Amino acid sequence: MNTTSAGVIFVLSLIVALAVAYRYLGDYLYRVVSGSKHSAVERGLYRAIGVNPAAEQTWGTYARSVLAFSAVSLLFLYAFLRLQDFLFANPNFETGINERVFDHLAWNTAVSFVTNTNWQAYSGESTMTHLVQAAGLSVQNFVSAAVGIAVAVALVRGFARSRNGQLGNFWVDLTRITLRVLLPISAVAAILLIAGGAVQNFTDGTVVSTLTGGEQHLTGGLVASQEAIKELGTNGGGFYNVNSAHPFENPSAWTNWLQIFLIFCIPVALPRVFGRMVKDNRQGYAIIAVMGILAIASIALTNVFELHGAGTVPMAIGAAMEGKDIRFGVSDSATFAAATTLTSTGAVNSFHDSYTALGGMMPMFNMMLGEVAPGGVGAGLYGMLVIAVITVFVAGLMVGRTPEYLGKKIGAREIKFASLYFLITPALVLIGTAAALASGNWRTQANVGPHGFSEVLYAFTSASNNNGSAFGGITVNTPWWDTALGLCMLLGRFLPIIMVLGLAGSLAAQKPTPASAGTLPTHQPLFVAMVAGVVVILVALTFLPALALGPLAEGL
Repeated sequence: MNTTSAGVIFVLSLIVALAVAYRYLGDYLYRVVSGSKHSAVERGLYRAIGVNPAAEQTWGTYARSVLAFSAVSLLFLYAFLRLQDFLFANPNFETGINERVFDHLAWNTAVSFVTNTNWQAYSGESTMTHLVQAAGLSVQNFVSAAVGIAVAVALVRGFARSRNGQLGNFWVDLTRITLRVLLPISAVAAILLIAGGAVQNFTDGTVVSTLTGGEQHLTGGLVASQEAIKELGTNGGGFYNVNSAHPFENPSAWTNWLQIFLIFCIPVALPRVFGRMVKDNRQGYAIIAVMGILAIASIALTNVFELHGAGTVPMAIGAAMEGKDIRFGVSDSATFAAATTLTSTGAVNSFHDSYTALGGMMPMFNMMLGEVAPGGVGAGLYGMLVIAVITVFVAGLMVGRTPEYLGKKIGAREIKFASLYFLITPALVLIGTAAALASGNWRTQANVGPHGFSEVLYAFTSASNNNGSAFGGITVNTPWWDTALGLCMLLGRFLPIIMVLGLAGSLAAQKPTPASAGTLPTHQPLFVAMVAGVVVILVALTFLPALALGPLAEGL
């Protein structure tokens, strides 16, 4: 079987598995977020934090709850990182391999994990203790993912409800999503990864003799459990510095397939929840169709650019193998790269900086799309619904009618929230890139010219979109970079969430508008094509000049 055929089978099997997840995981998620019964454990948690689970929240209260929870999480994790030297369960310090977590790195890391970005300016196995990895970083992998799903569900409630402005209860959503969805699926996934060869232990590692007669310390730890939620929650932060390219995190081709499935399964299932909650499954099919078109196009182009890379060596061997693990080859690596940047995961099993110019542009372009195909857990759905609102508004202007979406009028208030949502991230990316270049901080990198520019642009695109992957070749563990990228991660996460919740509250307060002859059908192929077109056109208009200075200039 040749490389191309193997890659096609790999992708087709993923599509079949995700089609099953769309139906059955989507229905389960719908029951979780729509049910009225609380388990004994959940009731105990509500009493402990003083929450009335029957109380509904307006968009302002919901937003304050999200921000308050995230602020406490940020402060706790920052303190945890700064104090790890003094905490127990610290076996790696006994081996003398751990570094200390300085203030700017602790800030960057805490922001990164609380915002579901998981950008890592450090080597996990030599910087973080087992306790911090398990009780600090992994915990945020769960709850930051749950926050994203909760916000998406709140927006869908805005479409589904009328005249009350209530969006549910954030604390109930957070608890249910964590306990009923993320924990059980992660437990099963961790067992599968252990069966596949991923490491899971409490030791400080093993010293082995190398073939040259020397010694090497192999770090142990709770790797498989962190790997499971890292992918399922579209987090991306690896236990090891090389992330999913490490054989202890991703041992074989079938674990690589499993990890890509975990990355996609919840974002793919959430449009089903949308269709069920608005009582029209066709709306869910339309949203997943847009996501699927964009995702398949991206995966195909990334594979083509890497399988047919320009240059003497790539053409001689039939593919661009630099920076890729021979366990996975080009196709599995390129598909992983597309998957992790189409979502907000940021995990890597190959070195994106070593991709061909146009191949490296594709992960960057995926993030610039807003990571909506299918996007991060929750963030992909609410991002796509905001794009759908903008599409409906544009279509309404074209025919001279007040735009409507699912029986809700899209007026000045709604389009302001949607427009601000869309403008925040590009502003952070372009301003951050300009600041790095103007201040001279780009000189910390090894490359100059178009590729060096691409490395800077990629870093701010990744941070502002809460992705977390990096090109490499650039030293970012400095006070300036840690602070600047941390601010982009923080603003790129919570300012859009506020806009989404504001839009949800505005929609929930409206009375339903009956469909008329001039109402744009939002479940038909025309609407699917329009939304996909708006996504691509908006990105092209916003980022094409920057791409022309980087990957396009290098590729051409």
